[in-house]
Amino acid sequence: MEASTAPRFLTDPYLDWTAGEGIPVIEDFGVDLLAVETAPWARLGAHGAFVHLKGRGDFIDVVVVEIPPGGSTEPQRHLYEEVVYVLSGTGSTTIESADGSRTHSFEWGPKSLFALPLNARYRHFNASGSEPARFASTTSLPIMMNLVHSEDFVFDHSGSFPERLGDDRFFTGEGEFIKMRPGRHMWETNFVPDLATFELQHWSARGAGGSNMMFVLADGTMHAHISEMPVGTYKKGHRHGADFHVYAVTGNGYSLLWYEGDEEFRRVDWRHGVVYAPPDMMFHQHFNTSPEPARYLAVAMGGLRYPFTTDKRKTFMGMDVSVRDGGRQIEYEHQDPRIHQLYIDELARRGLTARMDAVLGSGA
Repeated sequence: MEASTAPRFLTDPYLDWTAGEGIPVIEDFGVDLLAVETAPWARLGAHGAFVHLKGRGDFIDVVVVEIPPGGSTEPQRHLYEEVVYVLSGTGSTTIESADGSRTHSFEWGPKSLFALPLNARYRHFNASGSEPARFASTTSLPIMMNLVHSEDFVFDHSGSFPERLGDDRFFTGEGEFIKMRPGRHMWETNFVPDLATFELQHWSARGAGGSNMMFVLADGTMHAHISEMPVGTYKKGHRHGADFHVYAVTGNGYSLLWYEGDEEFRRVDWRHGVVYAPPDMMFHQHFNTSPEPARYLAVAMGGLRYPFTTDKRKTFMGMDVSVRDGGRQIEYEHQDPRIHQLYIDELARRGLTARMDAVLGSGA
C-alpha cells in the first residue's frame, strides 16, 4: 500500500510535526540544557532543539533556543502558551498585542523568567556581540497540536487575547502579590528579572525551613513556582501527576525518585541548567548539597488559578498533606530511614553538615 494512502492509525500530530522541523529531538530522564546540541531552525531564525523528558506527560514540552551573538529570532506568534527560563546570555524581548495596540520590551539575563502572552507577536534579541544567548521554553504546544492537528491554526491564527498581556507593569519586573496561605501565595506578573534573588514566602509544612512562591504568568494555564532549600536541608518526599518540569536555579544537589514499593531509588544530580520531570505519581525528594541555599523552578500545565485537570487540583490541595491522610506528601517521620543517612554521607563527602535537627530531632 502506498504510504500516502495508508490509513491514519495511532498518529501523534505533535511528534510528526517536530520530526519535520529539522532540529534535534532529545529524549531522556534528565537533561543538561546547557550542553544540548542545537541546530539551525528555519522557523525561528535561530538554533533550537526539542527536549522530551520521560515524565513530561501529554501536554507540554521543552524547547531549547540559542541566539547567536548579535542575532535575533524571526517574529513569531502562536496559539500555545510558553514559559521561558533564561539559561545563559543577555538580551531583550519585544511583545506586541495581536491587534497592534500595545507594545512592550524588556531586558533579560541568566535566571530570568517570563511568559509569552497567548498569540501575541514577539521577537527575541541577543544583546551581546560576542556570546550566544540560550533559554529553555516550556510550552503547551503538544496538546494544541494534537488537539487541532493544524500547523496553520497554531502558528497563523488571527485571534486576539488582550487580557493575557495584563497590567503594563507586569513587563517591568513588577507584579502583584496575591496572599493565600503558605505554599499557595501567588505573584502575578509576566516577567521576573532574576529568580535567584526573588523574594519568597516561608512554607514550613514542606519542611526544614523551606520557602516558595507560585506564579501566575500572563494569566495563563501554564503553572510555575520557585522553591528554596536552606543549606544542609532537604524537602519532604511527595508525588503528583506527570509534567512538572524541574529546573535547577541556584546551588546544587540531587533528587531521589521511586515508585511506591520500589526497593531502590533513582537519583538525578542537578545544578543550574539541568531539568528533569518526575513521571506520573513517582515519589521524589530534593536535597541541597551546596554551601548556599538551593533553588529550583517547576513548570507544568495547570496552575492555582486554572488547574486544568482534576489531578492538578488534587495536587495543589494535597501537596503538603500526608499520604496517610489522603494527601501527596511523606512526612519526615514516615520516610525510608535510608534517605537521611544517604544525605548525611553525601554532605560528609563535601565537608558539609546537615541542619535537620529542628525537624528530625537531635538524634537524627
